[in-house]
Amino acid sequence: MKVSMTVNGSRYEHDVEPRLLLVHYLREVVGLTGTNVGCDTSSCGACTVLIGGESVKSCTMLAVQGDGADVTTIEGLADADGQMHPVQEAFREKHGLQCGYCTPGMVMAIVSLLEENPDPTEAEVREGLEGNLCRCTGYHNIVAAALHAAAGKKAAVA
Repeated sequence: MKVSMTVNGSRYEHDVEPRLLLVHYLREVVGLTGTNVGCDTSSCGACTVLIGGESVKSCTMLAVQGDGADVTTIEGLADADGQMHPVQEAFREKHGLQCGYCTPGMVMAIVSLLEENPDPTEAEVREGLEGNLCRCTGYHNIVAAALHAAAGKKAAVA
């Protein structure tokens, strides 16, 4: 089947197998390997991307279901000049990663969360990340990074 979508601002058209998952389309066909395959059961969130600004686990969606969609992957967050997204910068500043495997999915989930709720409490951040698993950090620094990014976003608006 033919699929056409915009990924990180660039238009892509390919013929794909109807059963191809979006995560595999992004990694193997488009060549954007920042979106990770973690569990193959939609439990871990390592494959989280934004579709129309909403976080979606790309292992739960077929590539053909994304036909016509606007998809943002972790590679699409930085500015054209390489300036990291505020959430990426907050992860760096607050040491929100260890092995880094869950990090792209965590960052994408937090970007979506902060769009929906620009000033979350710690409890709201933790609830917003329920679908994303990290085996290394205990979440403390990930939550700190989310709150730091929210504070920076709030300061930028003021």
